[in-house]
Amino acid sequence: MRRLLFPVLLGLSASAFAADVPEAIARQLQQTFPEVRPEQISPTPVPGLFELRVGPQIAYVSADGRYLVRGDIIDVKSDTNLSEERRASARLAAIDDIGESRMIIFTPKKVKHTISVFTDVDCGYCRKLHRQINDYLAQGIRVRYLFFPRSGPNTESWTKAEKVWCSADRADALTRSKRGEALSGKACSPNPVRQQYELGLTFGVTGTPAIITDTGELLPGYVPPAELAEYLDGNKTS
Repeated sequence: MRRLLFPVLLGLSASAFAADVPEAIARQLQQTFPEVRPEQISPTPVPGLFELRVGPQIAYVSADGRYLVRGDIIDVKSDTNLSEERRASARLAAIDDIGESRMIIFTPKKVKHTISVFTDVDCGYCRKLHRQINDYLAQGIRVRYLFFPRSGPNTESWTKAEKVWCSADRADALTRSKRGEALSGKACSPNPVRQQYELGLTFGVTGTPAIITDTGELLPGYVPPAELAEYLDGNKTS
């Protein structure tokens, strides 16, 4: 079970938690889960239940390390999904770890929101989204692209993603590739395709486009520009 809980996420960094965990409890949990670092253990609002966080994955464990709980903690009084709030924060931290220098970014003159989009150059709805890139920019939405070739490594879509990254003008190469044009360049190394693909897997991405909002929410699928802008504005004020 522990192997199922902690897959490739162990390669991702985790932010330190502000709240303190009693030393005896932290020691007990680390004996049970030796792959978890102390800063990945956090108290929860539920007495006797502690959070284990590795990348964007969250589980809960009893203080003695005997009981492991998979699922969400809901504050019924405020109708708040506390687990999803933590996952959202973890998604943003993991994307920040990638760094914008390893993304392809389209920026409007005035930025109201920034989204991160897992994309596949051969995906029909990804191409539809990109055909409307100027409409997203007109809404003040800054678009950061991350590669997620759905077919996986050693496939044509994967090679196309690498060629896009290895082009002198990556934004133009991405646009041309999404139009179905064949790029004449070669794949290069290092490139961020595998890192971004694996990050998408840890987020639970199975299809594209997959949008991470500026609050860390995961929106699966295509969302039209005006509708997305309205949604992002609502989240910002809520």
